[in-house]
Amino acid sequence: MNLESQEIMMVNNISLEKTCRRDFFGSVNKVISISLLMLICLILFVGCGGRSESNPQDANLEEEAPADPNAYADFEKDQGTVSESDMSQYKQDAMSTIVAEYDYESSYGVPQEEKDGKVRSYLTGRLVDSSIGKRRPIAVMLNNIKEAQPMSGSSYADIIYECVVEGSLTRLMGIFENWDDLGKIGSVRSCRNYFVYYALELDSIYCHYGQSAYAMPLLEQPYVDNLSGLAGDVGNIVYYRTTDRVAPHNAYASAKGIKKGIEIKGYDMDYSPDYQGKFTFARDGEIIVPSTPDATDCRHVEPGYLINKPWFEYNESDGKYYRYEYDEPQIDAENDEQLSVDNIILQYSSWEVVDEKGYLGFNCHSGGLCTYISHGKSISGVWIRFGGDEGSVRYFDAEGKEIVVNQGKTWICIIQDTMADKVVLS
Repeated sequence: MNLESQEIMMVNNISLEKTCRRDFFGSVNKVISISLLMLICLILFVGCGGRSESNPQDANLEEEAPADPNAYADFEKDQGTVSESDMSQYKQDAMSTIVAEYDYESSYGVPQEEKDGKVRSYLTGRLVDSSIGKRRPIAVMLNNIKEAQPMSGSSYADIIYECVVEGSLTRLMGIFENWDDLGKIGSVRSCRNYFVYYALELDSIYCHYGQSAYAMPLLEQPYVDNLSGLAGDVGNIVYYRTTDRVAPHNAYASAKGIKKGIEIKGYDMDYSPDYQGKFTFARDGEIIVPSTPDATDCRHVEPGYLINKPWFEYNESDGKYYRYEYDEPQIDAENDEQLSVDNIILQYSSWEVVDEKGYLGFNCHSGGLCTYISHGKSISGVWIRFGGDEGSVRYFDAEGKEIVVNQGKTWICIIQDTMADKVVLS
């Protein structure tokens, strides 16, 4: 059977995830129509109130057992998770069809660039020492409630994910590439399923202090390398508690402890040979100011989260977006530096409250709308996950081309699709 015949058979059985992908690479006009339809449905859904919001009184929930341990898995299945065999075939086809913006070559399927003893970072797109750039990063769950501010070590993260947990509070996850000298990272909080999938996008070693019961089956998968503060073999080695804050806001990780934990667990420190990366970055010395037909000025960004009410302000002098929350700059306690990034991505995802306790489920696989923001401009697009659970999300503009991301740090806000009307871009 030739590739064309295989593709036809595959198309007949594709899920929403693969439908989004086929639309992108087969028909740009169809993608735009689907995106517009999704947006219209989103607006109508918001107008009708959408799904029920979680109760702020549930904000302190942690390791409680769910009423139905299978509820989260059922949600993920319903949202279009596809088999790895189907994805493997599509992956081979997609590698030759991805077209990036500005006549760039997509980095998907391209070996990591090496030059003069350095390699191209998967996280920032910059050339870094091979000892750092070839090593898997760590992903650390960061406590983002007001009582836990300021955080420690957060300014060293190259990528930060932000997403709500129960009670509409947001939790952060920092992806760190060069973390060897950090003595205090945190405070560290517990795992949620969807953060594991985000961590897998960077082939990172996942660090968390405990987990919801829903997360246990996923954490036990052979492709998830994690260090839990509740683990008897590594918990007290990787993490320690301070006396300046009350539990659970006083648990921190150290580079020394993380390295020892990785050694005890026997985790591989090098990127998987199959890792495909997440971004296609701008070339050295080049800055991409988004300029597709839908590009608009964007110097002020409010992701719309209800409790911490964060925002970013663009500084034209250095091209960075500076982070604020709880009515003040968000600071790293270790160096008094305000958090700032070069890129912001708003990734809209469908979601559910999966039980009466207020635990949430997020669609991490099937795709959706997104907004890319950099150097004072924003453009709209769609996100698509390649490669199943162990794969990565990539971002495409309204013309179906992969978005070229500027070198530097990136903040990814996962937005509940029914909360889109809370987002402010100006």
